[in-house]
Amino acid sequence: MCDAPDFDLEPYTGFDASPYVERTFSSWDSLGWRSLLLQRFDHTPRAERVALPATGDLHLVLTVAGDASMEIRTGGPWQRRRWIPGRLDMAVPGVASVRRYRSEVPLRTLQVHIPRVIVERTVAQLGGARIDYERAADAVASGDPLVEHTLRSLGAAGAADDLYAESAAAFLAVHVLTSGVRPPRVGRSGAGGPWLRKAVAMMRDRLGDPLTVADMASEAGFSVYHFIRVFKDATGQTPHRYLTRLRVEEAQRLLRAGGLSVAQVATRCGFGSPGSLSTAFLRHTGVRPSAYRDR
Repeated sequence: MCDAPDFDLEPYTGFDASPYVERTFSSWDSLGWRSLLLQRFDHTPRAERVALPATGDLHLVLTVAGDASMEIRTGGPWQRRRWIPGRLDMAVPGVASVRRYRSEVPLRTLQVHIPRVIVERTVAQLGGARIDYERAADAVASGDPLVEHTLRSLGAAGAADDLYAESAAAFLAVHVLTSGVRPPRVGRSGAGGPWLRKAVAMMRDRLGDPLTVADMASEAGFSVYHFIRVFKDATGQTPHRYLTRLRVEEAQRLLRAGGLSVAQVATRCGFGSPGSLSTAFLRHTGVRPSAYRDR
């Protein structure tokens, strides 16, 4: 390990990985990166007990070769996973683990450490949201093409400088931590706080205008990813589906009032065409707009 104060390296003091792995590449040594640590490892065919310390850094692992039966324990029962090429894994920050495995063919991994400083900065940028790291780890382990592609790109970065590493670390941190955001439970009565009232008011005010999720998130004061999650938690619907329902309800009101064609109602309610209105209207009410108007 080198002198990198942004990383949480103290827990690794005295940790000897040589019985289990041979490090074949380190971005600190080869590229001089300090914003992110990228390492490649060749693993021994089997290990009965590898005790990994708890660290505040974000640790991502991509299996690039092998076929290993991996068992991991973090205080509870052993959890079995199969590490084959393309398999992703993430250690939960602040949680020590014990691992044991057997691999029928040579096992190689690409591993990335994102420093604790970037993790903390990202949490702040997400509005201080509560992060469920176990949830984030499960999302990564279930298969995440963006994480896999980014790790492989880092592995092929060649002589890229630290700006490349810093940008990749920031992207990975935002992407991974967003999947672990746990918004406050506010129920589904619509009482989600001022942010929800502002977002819904914007929807009602601009039913006939183009409106993006980014517009709504900005009005609520959240990032797009965070807004989608807290909005669905508060209402039970995504922002897009909620807005569509409001537009259909307004279309119902206009059709009952009479005086407008279906095409005119579609325009006033923000639908791109009468056909778009008809599709959404049928899905929400069970009838076509023309049939609804003629009732």
